[in-house]
Amino acid sequence: MKIEKLPSGSYRVRKMYKGKMYTVIFEGKPTQKEAMLKMAEKLERAQESHKSMTFKAAAEKYIEAKRNVLSPSTIRGYNGIMKQISDSFLDESIYDITALDVQKEINRYSKDHSPKSTYNLHGFISAILGMFCPNIKLNTTLPQKLKNEPYIPSDEDVRKIIEHSKGTPFEIPISLACYGMRRSEICALKPDDIEGDVVHINKAMVQDENRNWIIKTTKTTTSTREIIIPTLIADKIRDQGYVYDGHPGKISDYLYRTQKKLGIEQFSIHKLRHYFASKMSSLGIPEADIMRMGGWETDHVMKSVYRHSMMDKEESAKREAAEKLRNTLFS
Repeated sequence: MKIEKLPSGSYRVRKMYKGKMYTVIFEGKPTQKEAMLKMAEKLERAQESHKSMTFKAAAEKYIEAKRNVLSPSTIRGYNGIMKQISDSFLDESIYDITALDVQKEINRYSKDHSPKSTYNLHGFISAILGMFCPNIKLNTTLPQKLKNEPYIPSDEDVRKIIEHSKGTPFEIPISLACYGMRRSEICALKPDDIEGDVVHINKAMVQDENRNWIIKTTKTTTSTREIIIPTLIADKIRDQGYVYDGHPGKISDYLYRTQKKLGIEQFSIHKLRHYFASKMSSLGIPEADIMRMGGWETDHVMKSVYRHSMMDKEESAKREAAEKLRNTLFS
């Protein structure tokens, strides 16, 4: 064990243990035995501290450390995930958890939950272990993700819904959603955020960890953007003095009731953003511009739009081929 003299005149002894460096300082030069004993005491105290920190305690420290840089909805999501983890895993010492323990926890959880939820749970556990046990290597086998084909409302369905909503408190929110705005952005929007027909999007209404609705800045820099809306909609907002002053959930409730009444397949208001992306793509707008207008950080939605378009083309091609074969064989 090396004993180093510092510029201050003190002496330092360091030791790497389980991926972490431990240091002991002496005023005078210690003997090798003194250095070893002091370091052993340090390691013993560290081990006792390690044993007392459960995964639950570590997770709470992780969330607290990230509180100022994560969105309230993300914090709320983490708290929700915590409730899904088994008590035995939560009570396990963070430093005793192995890759096998993680795999067992994932196996237990995946039996009653979707692959997406399972991936979220594993991501949370991995983040905690990554902070407190950076040397642990996880090779967890996760369930195969389900390939959900995108649903994009038709022009006719969207027109019917907008027509039905005219004169109601939901006309403007639904119209803005068709221009790529998120529900959270619509509910936070004020008349002052609109200049002429240009909407400045820079905030969102979300729930904090206590499920209270709050206004905060948009989640990412790409979400902060400007879009152009019809002057008709902009004027209606200015005339009434607000965009929407109800509970965010009421917009979704109204949409579902309207769809049921009109006999339209049910879809969430978020799908109107997909409709926006699809329409922009069909008009030949470049993908990068569509992503900027919709505030998308990745091209995941655009891939869904393209896949939806290819599905339509594939169906059309199948019917055309079947029709040609029918004409050949049976006409």
